[in-house]
Amino acid sequence: MMEQKTAPVIERLEVGPLQTNCYILKSGTELAVIDPGGDGAEIVRRVGEMEGTLKFVINTHGHIDHIAANGEVTAGYPAKILVHELDAPMLTVPDMNLSTLMEMVVSSPAPAKLLREGDEIEIGSERLQVLHTPGHTPGSICLIGDNYAFTGDTLFLDSVGRVDFPGGSERAMRESLARLQRILRQEMMLYPGHGPCGTFGRALLINPFLGGVWTV
Repeated sequence: MMEQKTAPVIERLEVGPLQTNCYILKSGTELAVIDPGGDGAEIVRRVGEMEGTLKFVINTHGHIDHIAANGEVTAGYPAKILVHELDAPMLTVPDMNLSTLMEMVVSSPAPAKLLREGDEIEIGSERLQVLHTPGHTPGSICLIGDNYAFTGDTLFLDSVGRVDFPGGSERAMRESLARLQRILRQEMMLYPGHGPCGTFGRALLINPFLGGVWTV
């Protein structure tokens, strides 16, 4: 008899000086940490309390505030770091991940696997589909779950990520947002890289970049 699928546990921690949303996803006995952008000790403590096997650390893109604690979080676990192939160099090169711009030198361990459009990441009974959504960075991704999405710095509840950093593109961001509007359902929960969480329907009401300022 097949085991009945249970809803995943998703916890949000605000980490680092830019208050990045770091998420811990648990399904069954497996966990994934998404965007550990700082406060590595706190993330590790919470992972331990959730009592599971940390399988992946996933970066939605390669900026310092989303990768800074990659090394600390993976130091005590056999977890694999995953990032889109176009942002992979940013993890190990401080000039590319903006840490030198912030007068810091941050270098993450190299990723164990490079992600591409359409890849599927398995955590317990959950399946996260990789959606390549460039604009904020060349390799920005969203992770689409059953009735939720981790949207990184592509889409916030009431705004979008900046496009004026190296590798950013307003045109690519417009295209990514248009694509998200075709894919996401209004009832889906959005877990963005910064700011509050909420449904995509709520974002459609308050986010001027979804068919407002940027008509798509």
